[in-house]
Formats: sequence, C-alpha cells, structure tokens
Amino acid sequence: MLVIPAIDLKDGECVRLRQGRMEDSTVFGDNPVEMARRWVDAGCRRLHLVDLNGAFAGVPVNGGAVTAIAKEFPGLPIQIGGGIRSLETIEAYVKAGVSYVIIGTKAVKEPAFVKEACAAFPGKVIVGLDAQDGFVATDGWAEVSEVKAVDLARQFKHDGVSAIVYTDIARDGMMQGVNVAATLELAVEGGIPVIASGGVTNIDDIRQLAMVAGQGILGAITGRAIYEGSLDVAEAQTLADTLVAKPIA
Repeated sequence: MLVIPAIDLKDGECVRLRQGRMEDSTVFGDNPVEMARRWVDAGCRRLHLVDLNGAFAGVPVNGGAVTAIAKEFPGLPIQIGGGIRSLETIEAYVKAGVSYVIIGTKAVKEPAFVKEACAAFPGKVIVGLDAQDGFVATDGWAEVSEVKAVDLARQFKHDGVSAIVYTDIARDGMMQGVNVAATLELAVEGGIPVIASGGVTNIDDIRQLAMVAGQGILGAITGRAIYEGSLDVAEAQTLADTLVAKPIA
C-alpha cells in the first residue's frame, strides 16, 4: 500500500483546503518543485497533484507546475487531477511525463468518456470519486449529485480504470481520521483498486487502511497531516510495507 503525499496547486502555490473550499486555504509553500523534492527525499513512491484552479475552471491552470515536477523527477510516478475533461488534456499530461490522470467531474457527468480515455491511454486513467454522505460531488465539490459512489464505481469496472481515488469530503482537510468503512466498501463492491483520500491524520489511519489493503486498498493520499507534522511519510510507508508484506513462499 502506497502512502501518497498530496500537493494541491492554487495560483502557483502549494496549499491545502478544508472540505474543498477555495476560500479556506492554507499556503504551505510557493515552490511546487521543491515541495515535491521534500516528499521524494522522504521516500515517497508516488505523488498526488491537484490543479485546484483547474477543477473549477474545467481546464488545466497550473499545468506548468505539474510539468516542472514531472521533468525534475522523471522516475517518480505522478497522478494529476483537476480540470481533466478532454483527451487533448490527457495527451498533454502524458507527454509531459505524468503517469496517471484523474478524471473526476467528467466521469460523473459523462461516464462514457472514461471508457474512451482508457482505450486511448491504457493504464493511465484513474477515476476520482469525491463523496458527501456517499453521494458523488462534482465541479470542485461545488455540486452534489444524486449518484452514489459505489454505483458509479461499478459502471467503470470493465473500462480499464487503473484505480479510484475516493475522497470523503466531510473529512478532507479536517484531521478527523479516514473513513475506512466507506473506502473498503467501495473497493469491495466496485471491484477496482481504491486509493483513500480525505481525513488521513496520523499513523493509526495508515495502520487501519493497511490492515485491509488486501481487499483492494492500493494507497492512501495524505496532505494536511504531513504538512502540519502529525504524520511522517517515511514512517507511514514503512508501517504500510510491514503490515501488507506477503509471507515468503
């Protein structure tokens, strides 16, 4: 199970939001490449980038910062979300060296686009499902749909989606702990590996997720916790490796 540091980009700076509110942001740095280096030096094996402006605009806004990070760390898998709503945008990110693109709003509003993207870019597509009380939210969490996250995940089971990033909006940035039950339900019922997001606060959250990782939990994204010091990336990854380690045959 991967412990995945998050770098949320807003106006070229590294920030964290509370429950997705753009007006409730905390700036943690103004150099995305150096912030990425901090987590690479800590031993992370994947980075989670979010173009917050792009999520609201519907097109990439902080693409330059994403490209700069990918260029600086060519061997590091990077996943990017926010404003990815066309094949052209996916192609541009893949060419820039990004490993995975996360389709969120477009996946909810036009599920057929996911299948099309998976066919065009095999192994590169992740679906981002952000939920409020189990129902999917879109457009930077500004709108809550009547679609349940579990039901939507099932639709993508045979499309070739690499993983689902599942965010519990109520817990995101609130340091209240991860929603293990909802995350596990999505993994089991949806049949696609899930990356947990929202609420990862300390080493206990990593422990709880790692204990059930064998049922489809691929990783855990962490943001505010690692910036404020309640979770250590290297320690968390070591624990995850230990708990998920398979017996030697």
